[in-house]
Amino acid sequence: MKFLTKFDFTKDQLEYLDKNASSVMIDAMKKAKKLVSTNLKYLMDLGVKNYREIFLEYYDLFLLDNSNFMGIFNKYDREDLVDKLDKNVAIIEYL
Repeated sequence: MKFLTKFDFTKDQLEYLDKNASSVMIDAMKKAKKLVSTNLKYLMDLGVKNYREIFLEYYDLFLLDNSNFMGIFNKYDREDLVDKLDKNVAIIEYL
C-alpha cells in the first residue's frame, strides 16, 4: 500500500490498515490503486481535511467507480458536508 504515502498516510496508519483490512480487500486496493487514488484526490479537492481517517474507516468505499463515489458526495452542499465530515466521519454511513 505504498501508493498511499503520497497522500500523507503515516507508517502507523498503514500498519493499522494492514491489521484491520482483510487480505482480499488489501489486494483489491493494490490492484485498483489508480481508482483509490482518484477517489482520495476527489475528497482532498473537496476540502475534506480528515480524508485519511475516512479512508481508514471506510476503505471499501474507495473501490467504488469514481462517478458513483462522487455521486455520494455531490448531493450535498460542499461546505456543509466538509464541516460535518470534519466533526464526525461516521455520517458517511448515512450519505
